[in-house]
This record gives sequence, structure tokens and C-alpha cells, in this order.
Amino acid sequence: MNSGIQRHIGPFALMLTGLGSIIGSGWLFGAWKAAKIAGPAALCAWVIGAVVILAIALTYAELGAMFPESGGMVRYARYSHGALVGFISAWANWIAIVSVIPIEAEASIQYMSTWPYEWAHNLFINSELTTPGLLLSAVLVVIYFLLNYWGVKVFARANTAITIFKFIIPGLTILGLMMSGFHKENLGDSFGGTGVFAPYGWSAVLTAVATSGIVFAFNGFQSPINLAGEARNPAKSVPFAVIGSILLALVIYVLLQIAYIGAVNPADVVKGWNQFNFKSPFAELAIALNLNWLAILLYVDAFVSPSGTGTTYMATTTRMIYAMERNNTMPKMFGSVHPLYGVPRPAMWFNLFVSFIFLFFFRGWSSLAAVISVATVISYLTGPISLMALRRAATDIERPLRIGGMSVIAPFAFVCASLILYWAKWPLTGEIILLMIVALPVFFYFQAKSGFAGFNQDLKAAWWLVAYLPVMAILSLIGSKQFGGLGVLPYGWDMVVVIVFSLIFYYWGVHTGYRSEYLDERETLDGDKPSQYATSGLEGEEWMSAR
Repeated sequence: MNSGIQRHIGPFALMLTGLGSIIGSGWLFGAWKAAKIAGPAALCAWVIGAVVILAIALTYAELGAMFPESGGMVRYARYSHGALVGFISAWANWIAIVSVIPIEAEASIQYMSTWPYEWAHNLFINSELTTPGLLLSAVLVVIYFLLNYWGVKVFARANTAITIFKFIIPGLTILGLMMSGFHKENLGDSFGGTGVFAPYGWSAVLTAVATSGIVFAFNGFQSPINLAGEARNPAKSVPFAVIGSILLALVIYVLLQIAYIGAVNPADVVKGWNQFNFKSPFAELAIALNLNWLAILLYVDAFVSPSGTGTTYMATTTRMIYAMERNNTMPKMFGSVHPLYGVPRPAMWFNLFVSFIFLFFFRGWSSLAAVISVATVISYLTGPISLMALRRAATDIERPLRIGGMSVIAPFAFVCASLILYWAKWPLTGEIILLMIVALPVFFYFQAKSGFAGFNQDLKAAWWLVAYLPVMAILSLIGSKQFGGLGVLPYGWDMVVVIVFSLIFYYWGVHTGYRSEYLDERETLDGDKPSQYATSGLEGEEWMSAR
């Protein structure tokens, strides 16, 4: 087993890990769901989403270069604001990532439900998976689990072919649909068409950014950051990989959105974009256009792409639970690494159990994608604040990468994340914020075991986040009716209010950050336990491929 972190991953390979994570089940459903919510203006939603995620990602790229460690995204807030903010941030990030495992399985089974076999049609009915569909989804989750439990090396070699396949099929889908009777008029009056470009208003475009799977689709940018510990020259590789993967993914997703909009029947568009209730959007369109070869490839890819991503995230979430155990906010058993296979099996079992819970409560891609998107946004909130707090309070830390203009980028990223949280609409915003709070008893249990050492300092640095979450819930509740609120705040002014409150909380958070003692502990810990799981028992190139 390797005795230390192996820095074998180059910048292009690191970028491909991010792009491979971004191209999961999101491309199979995202274009349909975004158009269903916003019509042709869904094109704008993808661009807005990419700009927001890029701003957030830049803050994490600098943090990733500063702290090139495995599973780093669950630890940065702890360095700048102590244990309480660190725990809430890590919990939100873990919820957002672990729920990807069941959604990838559900995506495969939902796509299967339009196969030309009677038994397949019974897998997904009335916009949710039936009991047989859920059982098959559970089987897929178990397969993801086993590929990491015993056969990580086998999967590492197979994943190279999976990644290539994941890029080829979207390209063929774009070409196939655009060359088979593209209906330009579907794009709306902004492009010389006969319909309306934004038939449901611009508030629907903003809601599409938050809940249609756009944020969820771009979530894969985390992979290069979490792998910063294995990257050659992370100061250059990490930002290159993060920015490159987001921009390339944006091109792919915009082209897929255009292909979807132009492929649907104009006679059906007249009835309204929200009337399209596809189970397997691109496959059904391919069949309608007599592109049977494309439909077959899409059905195959509906297993390949989500399964590759699901297996990857089964490993990623295991790293996160492992890192949270290092933060002393999870039981010690989750830090146990198998001596032969080099993976923390107890953490894997825990993630498998949680995946089954998400399967039970969220029985379709759309419902779970919305949950993941909002949880993801909450997990991103601490990145901009942690970075600027450390710039202010920990000037002694070596910074291999210092991105210019961050004094503008960081507050912009925080405000955008807050707006996306608001755009998700009440009651979803409130429900996810509640989900962030329910784990606090776990934190206080472990604090009590340590005698609440340093708790006063941690609480002082956490008040901004403790206040932020309920304030955002209240703003969502009393916000405009366009975003599900009671209408106390009129449309337009509601977003101004959110922006003002976001800036207040941003500067509060930055100025309550401090150079926590966990930065000093990091040096000791990095010389000990992380090395055991640095490459999960794989050589550098194999670990890179497995990601």
C-alpha cells in the first residue's frame, strides 16, 4: 500500500475527471426538465447556471490549491470558522453528493420504462417509480457498492471506456436530432420562430436554474478539487480542470438543449412546454424521428453514464465520510480502512443505507434532482466566505494560487448561491434548510464527548450561518408568489431584498472567520490517516481512472 499521497494526475486527466462527473444522468433529463419549466428560455438558464457555478468553483479552486488534500471540500470551512460551520458545510455537501448515488440508479430504470416490452412499462407510472422499479434501482445501487467494495481496480480499468462512451453518445444525440428535421420555430420569437421564447416569464427561467437539474448537472466540478491531493502541480492543474470542465460541459448542455427544443413536434409545442411528460426524453424523440439506432444507443447509455457516475460517487462519498471522521464529527469506525482493499468499508455500508432511504422517499429523477440542487447550493455557501476569511485571518498560509478579483468574485458567488436557494421556491427551500438542521444533534453529541473544547469560539464564528439559514427560509416564505411565497415581497423587490441580506451575511461571515486550531492539526493528520486512503490502494493512474 502506498505510504503517502501519490501526485500522478496531470491537468488534462484531472479536467476529464470533472467533465466525466458532470456528464452523468443530468444530460439525459436536464434539457427536457429545463424546457418544461422555462420553455426555449431554458437556454438562458444553462448559461446563468454555468456563470454562477463558475464563480463558486473559482473560490474552491483557490482553496483546493491551498489545501491539496483528498476530500477537501468537507474540511475548508472547518479551517476558517471552526467545528460548527465545518460540520454544517460538510453535512450539506455530503447530502448533496450521497443522493447522487440513488438518482443515477433511478435515471437508468426510468429510462428503461419506455423499452418496447410490457413489463418495462410498469416500472415508472404517474411520474414515479413503482415497487418493481424501486427494487431494480436498489439492485443497481448495490452493484455500485460492490464495484467499490471488492473490485475498484477492475472498475478503474473499465471506467476509461465508460468515460469515452459518455462523451460520444451526447455528441451523436446532438447530431442525430439536429439533422432529422430541426424545427427552428420552436425556439420562439427571439430566434424568428412563431412561439414565445419565455412563455412562463423570466421567474420560471430562474426557477429552472435552481430545480431542473442544472446545478445538479454542474456539480461534478467538485471531483478535481477533491482529487487535488493526487494532482501534479495543483496550483495550475486544479483551476485549469475546474474551469475547463465547466466550460466544456456548458457547450455540451446548450447544444443538447437546442437539439431537444428543435426536435419536438411543433403541434405539441402549441399545447405548452409544460405538457411534455417524457419518461426517457431523448430516446422517445429518437423513436418518433425513426432514429432507432440512436434510441438503442441512448438506452445503453442510460445504464452506462449513470452507472459510471453512481460508482464514482459511491467512492467519493466514502471519502467524505472518512474526512468527516477525521473532523471528529463521525464515529471512529468510519475511519477504519480495510488492510487489503484499502477502502473504508464501514463508511461504504453507511452510504449504502442512506442511498436506500433516498430511494424510498424520492421515487423519480425530477424530485430528487431538485433536492440535490438545493442541498448543493447550501453546501457551496461557505466556500467564498472561507476563502476570504482565510485571506484576512491566516496570512501565513502558503497560497500557490491567488486568483485576481476575488474581492468581487467571492461576494458575487455567495449572492448568486443565495438567489438560487430562493429561486428553488417555497416550500422546497424550507424543507432542505430543515434537512441541514436535523443533523446538529450529531455534532453536539461529539462536542459533548470532547467536553465542548473550543466551542465558544466555534459558536461565535458560526452565528452568521446559524442566522442565515432561518432568515433565508423566512424570505422564501414571504417572498413573491412567482417563487412560491405568500406575496408579501413583490416580484423583483424580493430578489433585491435577498441580495441585500446575502451581502450582510457574507461580510459578517468573512469577518467572524479566524485562523482555527484545525489548521495546525491538519499537518499532523495529513501525515497519518489520509495517507492510508490517499489512493484507495490503487496506483496513481488507476485511482485517476476510477474517479
